[in-house]
Amino acid sequence: MKSKRMLAVAIGAGIAPLLAVTLPAGSASAHGYISSPPSRQAQCAAGTVSCGSIKYEPQSVEGPKGLTSCSGGNAAFAELNNDSKGWKVTPVSRTTSFNWRLTARHATSTWQYYAGGRKIAEFNDGGARPGETVTHQVNFGSLSGKQKVLAVWNIADTVNAFYACVDVNVS
Repeated sequence: MKSKRMLAVAIGAGIAPLLAVTLPAGSASAHGYISSPPSRQAQCAAGTVSCGSIKYEPQSVEGPKGLTSCSGGNAAFAELNNDSKGWKVTPVSRTTSFNWRLTARHATSTWQYYAGGRKIAEFNDGGARPGETVTHQVNFGSLSGKQKVLAVWNIADTVNAFYACVDVNVS
């Protein structure tokens, strides 16, 4: 009886490492990004611009709240901060719809939009959980011409936010 138990333990100890490396890893916790007008990470995912690992996880640009970088402070996605990378600039009107595609629906405090060095819009969700898509009508006010919009999805129950930059030309 004791030898059978020892044999079972030995087999289990031998198989466990094999299972650990051969079973598929769970997917990363996915979240959200702006799909239209195409954000920088959406352009990477579509192959419009050649990018690194962000191509495979455009929804994962997450970092502490209060940042002003397109990468959300994530070194793995630093190329999103490179303004000279050849991002496609989308022509938009003074009031434009920004569409988020969400792959995890977190309780949301606010959605913020910045352009020209200032906040141009904020939408307060008061902790609500959004659906799979969220659309905001953003008015650029007196801003015109080429603008880099920093959009921030502030999560209600964590210290983190999701970041997306969108290059537009406001007519």
